[in-house]
Amino acid sequence: MDVTTIFLPVTLTAAAAAALINLWLAIRVGQMRGTTKLVHGDDAGGPLTRRMRAQLNFVENTGFVLVLIAAIELADKGGQWLAFVAAAYMLGRVAHGFGMDGETPTLPRKIGTLTTMLTLLGLAIVATLVALRVI
Repeated sequence: MDVTTIFLPVTLTAAAAAALINLWLAIRVGQMRGTTKLVHGDDAGGPLTRRMRAQLNFVENTGFVLVLIAAIELADKGGQWLAFVAAAYMLGRVAHGFGMDGETPTLPRKIGTLTTMLTLLGLAIVATLVALRVI
């Protein structure tokens, strides 16, 4: 590896994006805490709870996505496709964050949920195929 090569560039970029999205989601929770004047706990399914769930759902899934991206990249099986998958996942999570503001299921929430599920499934399949030396 020469000094101009960046080690795990997709993972590095995805992790940075994830940190920024998590910060954005946390700020949105804080804003809603100010609006609802609830310092601790939640509002029993109201807008604060939905924003808290949006952030927690992000945290619940993003670690797995980042580990899978890193593992695939470390196995030298990544490439431009992996960057597109990471970007789609992050955009889906932003859509989900906005979509959780609705009191009923919204299109952005559905897009975010579907994107997350497909990303996890797809990366898990690729990682398994890499581990089995199929690809």
